[in-house]
Amino acid sequence: MSKSETATSMAGEEDRISEEEEFLAAQPFDLLKIPALGPLLRWRHARTLLETPLFAISVIMIVEGLWGPTLSPKNLATVLTWVHFRGALVLAILCAGNLFCLACPFMLARNFMRKWITPRFAWPRILRNKWIPIALFVGVLFGYELFGLWASPWLTAWVIVGYFAAVLIVDGLFTHGTFCKYVCPIGQFNFIAATASPLEVAVRDHDVCDGCATKDCIRGRRDPSSSLVVLQRGCELALFQPAKVGNMDCTFCLDCVHACPHDNVGILSRLPAEELMSDPQRSGIGRFSRRNDIAALAVVFCFGALMNAFGMVSPVYTVEGWLKRTLHFNSQAGALGILFAAVILVEPALLLGLAALLTRTIGGVKSGWLAIAVRYSYALSPLGFAMWLAHYGYHFFTGLYTIVPVTQNALAELGWPILGAPQWTLVGLPKTFVEPLEFGFLLLGLFGSMLIAWRLAHDDSREHPVRAFLPWGTLSVILFLCCVWLMTQPMDMRATMLAG
Repeated sequence: MSKSETATSMAGEEDRISEEEEFLAAQPFDLLKIPALGPLLRWRHARTLLETPLFAISVIMIVEGLWGPTLSPKNLATVLTWVHFRGALVLAILCAGNLFCLACPFMLARNFMRKWITPRFAWPRILRNKWIPIALFVGVLFGYELFGLWASPWLTAWVIVGYFAAVLIVDGLFTHGTFCKYVCPIGQFNFIAATASPLEVAVRDHDVCDGCATKDCIRGRRDPSSSLVVLQRGCELALFQPAKVGNMDCTFCLDCVHACPHDNVGILSRLPAEELMSDPQRSGIGRFSRRNDIAALAVVFCFGALMNAFGMVSPVYTVEGWLKRTLHFNSQAGALGILFAAVILVEPALLLGLAALLTRTIGGVKSGWLAIAVRYSYALSPLGFAMWLAHYGYHFFTGLYTIVPVTQNALAELGWPILGAPQWTLVGLPKTFVEPLEFGFLLLGLFGSMLIAWRLAHDDSREHPVRAFLPWGTLSVILFLCCVWLMTQPMDMRATMLAG
């Protein structure tokens, strides 16, 4: 080969390598391609492996809650549920996505039940929305305050038992993933929170899906010799991967990963909250702008974060006392109900309604005020998630080490003091470390909400995007200041030895 031919060949090889490098650089990060972790998650029994320890912990919490110490800071049920679980949940969503649903212990019990009981009914069409789980979500927040669940291991245990019972009843009667999609309040919390996650279960190459004839990701993989034998189920929540957008309604169950015959589904990186910046037709969901129920979920998610935090700071007792005296209530339920209605129903209706009217009036957006309110309500999700992060993260980090003495105490009561005497002085990280994290979360949430509102305003009003954005940017700032005020108030250290 001549020198010129050699040089040409080398140049061609360099171009090819350069193109491959550019292609690889353009590919999103894929969690399933990490050595060791990827093969583990692609293993068909991976979910069972992850669910089993959480199921065992749930059983321990039930037993401890019913028969363990009555003082909540010394009981595994209350400490794990109200300090560690909630904080770990939101931090996992922030870092990776809907990991709790992936390892859900309730699904382990459900799948075990379905080996003997086959559900026969379809969930009623009129109930195929988020209104029931929204009501249950608000009910959980209300019951948490009214019954002081953080202070009652016994009630906490029965909440867990009730959850298992609800899952077995609903999914024992109704086909597919009915409980997860249309009932579970924890699941809805995870779905809307995971819109801010940096990862999503998604297709790697849409061209591969276009050439796929079997669509196993939605239909499931069946035995070639008998179409009645399902070797691997498809998505139970009716999310067809090529048309799926974002994390809404995705439990990270990875059934689509296991079912895909082309290994074309991964857990891919993406811009957090990217799915809220546009309004495409989404598989299993439709368009966000036409889903009043999902918009209501986003609103309740945001204002519920404010109400949940407000219930733990000193001013709430002053407000409740004033309501009881003014309205002559004999119990806390009436005053608390009015407070919940004001914060979760009346306040968002007024604020979002006014913002929508201003967007229509000064921004030149031609849609009706309700349609505008629905479309822009999703912009509140990042700020709402930031408030849950700041609040639950505060309890998680300041009570991080409480699990150690509580576990020591539980083992000692069983006659196995193998970890030594309980070290009740172990609590958590100092507030000087935790408080900057809180405000960092809130600032990120404000930035995310304003970015989404700006993108929506720019799409809706090309002539006056600033005017269309201004009402929602102002609302975001107001809610941010409310969050900051709440997090600067003295907060109850519930379910810890510092509880007051």
